[in-house]
Amino acid sequence: MTTTDEEPEVGVGPWVGDWPDDPRFDPELLRDGDRRNVVDRYRYWSREAIVADLDAHRHPFHVAIENFQHDLNIGSVVRTANAFAASAVHIVGRRRWNRRGAMVTDKYQHLHHHDNVAQFVQWAADHQLPLLGVDNLPGSIPLETAHLPAACVLVFGQEGPGLSEQMRDAVTSVLSIAQFGSTRSINAGAAAAIAMHSWIRQHADVDPKRGGEAIA
Repeated sequence: MTTTDEEPEVGVGPWVGDWPDDPRFDPELLRDGDRRNVVDRYRYWSREAIVADLDAHRHPFHVAIENFQHDLNIGSVVRTANAFAASAVHIVGRRRWNRRGAMVTDKYQHLHHHDNVAQFVQWAADHQLPLLGVDNLPGSIPLETAHLPAACVLVFGQEGPGLSEQMRDAVTSVLSIAQFGSTRSINAGAAAAIAMHSWIRQHADVDPKRGGEAIA
């Protein structure tokens, strides 16, 4: 038996045969192959075509995360938001964040920046979207039994301190994730994934044919 340390090649090679007469296909990808980590139905599509198709069926929930200490979890949150077709991700605080964890999904996900909490809260009010904080705080509502509005913003604090005091005052309610071990809290990226999937379980039209597929 022979072994190799080479990673399996991702995607597909150059298009074989006559090129499709469809404006969604990217000539360069048809010529050179599509090695992006996207679902099969988006193979050879241009980025603009993929975003347009996603826009046609994005879910009405948004995600926001505070970024006052260069939180490294933001990339993971963006990637998960893309997987669940969130309407948009909002970065509150510092504009710059580490995109490595997003695994290029930020190219397909709508991102908005707000300089501070007040600016973000005003945006949500203008769009009539309730803010639901996710943090294990005294008096919080268990996420496992809460009913999430279809149109809303799930708000996450940064790793460690959680939601800022100003954000706690701004949210409509605070949801907590049940924990049964010894740790005081779970990773912010993991918490965001759990909360988003809770929304999916309550509101998404789950088609088995699309199960397990996500842009990555």
